[in-house]
Amino acid sequence: MSKKDIKEDKKSNQVEDTATETVKEPETKKTSEKESQQEELTVEEKLQEELVKEKEKFMRLFAEFENYKKRTTRERIELFKTASQDVMLAMLPILDDFERALTHIEEDKEAEELRKGVLLIYQKLMSTLEQKGLSKIDVKQGDAFNADDHEAVTQIPAPSDDLKGKIIDVIEKGYKLGDRVIRFPKVVIGQ
Repeated sequence: MSKKDIKEDKKSNQVEDTATETVKEPETKKTSEKESQQEELTVEEKLQEELVKEKEKFMRLFAEFENYKKRTTRERIELFKTASQDVMLAMLPILDDFERALTHIEEDKEAEELRKGVLLIYQKLMSTLEQKGLSKIDVKQGDAFNADDHEAVTQIPAPSDDLKGKIIDVIEKGYKLGDRVIRFPKVVIGQ
């Protein structure tokens, strides 16, 4: 082999090597591109998962906030409804005194003008308190006694068999403020 042949051999080997390298390079590029695409997909998938988690967190936080708003609104409304409860409780003995005065004035025939004046003041006071949410609890003689709705002061022997376990007398009227009972009616029940 001559030098020329050796050079040509080397050149052909070099050409073959570069050809195989160029053939090999795209394969490695393809695999590295596939790997990077898989990494990108996993990164993209990770980002999607994080996005879903954040959305869930946001929705829960939003729902909690909405529940908080509703609860505070209900509490505020309830507070406004019963804010005057202390004042109403303080006014109840005055209403009782008015009612006692009216029953005693009605017995006195000479005090007709006095009775009209007291009755007028009593009606005005009651209408004002009713506008603020106060209402009487209606209890009559002969109604069935219920421990949840009435306060028994005492028991006496029933005048008749049909009044046993029933209300015989109402000592003090009961009142509601809105839907809440602020004073239960005090009653005497038959035994």
